[in-house]
Order: sequence, then structure tokens, then C-alpha cells
Amino acid sequence: MRSLMILIVLVSTMALTACGQKENVPEKVKTAFDQKFPNAKKIRWDKENASEWEAEFKINGVEYSANFKSDGTWMETEYEIEESELPAAVKQTLDNEFASYEIEEVEISETREGKVFELQMEKDDTDVDVAISPVGKVLKKEAKEEGDEDND
Repeated sequence: MRSLMILIVLVSTMALTACGQKENVPEKVKTAFDQKFPNAKKIRWDKENASEWEAEFKINGVEYSANFKSDGTWMETEYEIEESELPAAVKQTLDNEFASYEIEEVEISETREGKVFELQMEKDDTDVDVAISPVGKVLKKEAKEEGDEDND
């Protein structure tokens, strides 16, 4: 009986601690988030690393994620878009340099430096992550063979 009581106390403490960690988002971070995203709904916070918090949320039915430093400094916002929403310059780059690839996902990444279009694409057994500027310049191209994820 005593073992059961100890187990119940331990499980309860762990559950409260886990819930409490979500609530420990610094006030500066919450304030900065509320100012930047006043219409956000269904907000879920996670600690990204020792000095950064990530919020996952929805605005008008679209899923977003945003990262903030512990001092409230906004770092990045990401959200998915449809391929049809890509600017003409990005579409042109895709037609010229990636015509044989199948687009699996398109996201916009916004930082203080500006907006970048991030695409996950596939060709044969190779997955490719590409970042393209709004004017169509390829900023990053990273290929992974299928199965590489297991080696990361």
C-alpha cells in the first residue's frame, strides 16, 4: 500500500512539473508574442533550447510557429502556403533549376532579414530542402538520400 502511495505522489509530481514547464514562458516572451500575433488562437509553447521559446498557433485557420529569445526578441515565424501562392520569380527558379522535382511542402520563413521560401522536394530517392529568396535566388540546397534521417 505504501508503495502505491509513493507511486501516486511521484506520478502527480511529475504531471504537475510537466504542466508547469509549459507555464514558465517568460513574461517578456508572452508580451512580445501577444503584440506580434494579437489574433493567434490555440497557442502551444515549447522550449526550443536554453535561450529560445517556440509557439505553435493558428491564425485564420493557418498553422504557424514563431520563435522568441528568452528576452522577448522575435527570431522567426514559419507557416505553410500552397505552391500556387509562390511569387513568379520563385516559380521561374523552380521551373529552371528543379523542373524534375516533386514539391512536397512549401513554407514561408520570416526573420528580421526578410522572407524566404523553403521547399521540401523529392526526385527519385533523394529529398531536397531548398531555400529561395522572393527574387528567385537559391539561398540553400541540401540533398538527403532516403534513409539518411536515421543517421542524423
